[in-house]
Amino acid sequence: MVDLFLRFERQLTRLAMVVAVVMLVVSVSFSFYQVLTRFVFNAPSTWTEVAARTAMIWCVFMAAAATFRGGYMMAVEAIYKVVPQRLLLVLEIAIVLCCLLVLAVLVHYGILMTRRVANQTMSGMNISMAYAYAAIPIGAGFAIVSVIARLLAQLTGREAVGPDLGEAEVEMHDLRQTMPETAEDVERGGPRS
Repeated sequence: MVDLFLRFERQLTRLAMVVAVVMLVVSVSFSFYQVLTRFVFNAPSTWTEVAARTAMIWCVFMAAAATFRGGYMMAVEAIYKVVPQRLLLVLEIAIVLCCLLVLAVLVHYGILMTRRVANQTMSGMNISMAYAYAAIPIGAGFAIVSVIARLLAQLTGREAVGPDLGEAEVEMHDLRQTMPETAEDVERGGPRS
């Protein structure tokens, strides 16, 4: 059952990332078009600024799912280094509960705001504001699934507990080994052996 949920979450997060990338491309393209029409042709477009902003909002909220899945939004590396190894899972559960609380608030109030602005239209476009505000509850919903999947993968031993630091941690470790430790080491040309 956990494997099925993790496969579902993987596809859902992949979909969220595809939407985020497409929205980023759309936002950049519309912004470029806005600059082109305003400064080159001296006839600014009336709709591209709002469309670019809406696309960027969708990009951010949809990319949040993948960010939560990797543990990048919930990790404060210093805390993980201070907490004993046996308490890391407890720390991770506490972080997940906090994230779920915030995401649930975003879903709830995002739905309320989306309903509230449904009758308003975006300036320069004849489209409901609800399309922009819908990014909040939808993105938070995707992120909730990602947060739960991350915790399940850690509880079942499929993933390591703690932030997924990837190559950055390895590079920092290599850098620390090559750096002198004290001012005396700098004067001598390296650390004591």
